[in-house]
Amino acid sequence: MHFMVHRSDVIVIQRVRVRWSAAGRGAPQADARRGLNHAVQIPTPLPAIDVVVHDVFADEAAKYTRREDVLAGDVGIVRSLDLSLAFDGAAVTVARLPGKAAFPRSGRSTYLFTLTQGQVGRYRANFRFRFTDCACDPSWYYEDWVVHVSNGDVAPNRFLRGEPDRDVDNRVRLYDSPARQTSR
Repeated sequence: MHFMVHRSDVIVIQRVRVRWSAAGRGAPQADARRGLNHAVQIPTPLPAIDVVVHDVFADEAAKYTRREDVLAGDVGIVRSLDLSLAFDGAAVTVARLPGKAAFPRSGRSTYLFTLTQGQVGRYRANFRFRFTDCACDPSWYYEDWVVHVSNGDVAPNRFLRGEPDRDVDNRVRLYDSPARQTSR
């Protein structure tokens, strides 16, 4: 049995990514990855450090077998997720940094949400990337992200149950025009 020590000074982030190729865009392939972009249980125990990241990755190339990593460090660790954190007292502001996505393209940071102590935010987005930086290579791959951020320690199933306090949905139609952009 695991006992959790609840800490108010920790940020817990879970990013779930699903990746597929241009050849994997069809309906049968979409069925194979359906439901993989949902939150999963947080592993326990988590390291007792300022920022803990649970990074979950399912890739078409690996037959969508999930790989899970736990990363821990200071606020700089979130840069590897193309996110940034800014603190104002006990509140934390989460922003999306410009990344390498070919679409949707963003050349600047994007405010996502501010969380007070004990709140959870969810950010959903999808992207199209080039395999190389060369415009001459038309090879693409796609990713669907669901990112949960908790300002304070959370129960291992918190991202699975209950609604987030803040919810940003920046998913777009990757093959056409923008589909939806909502925030609450």
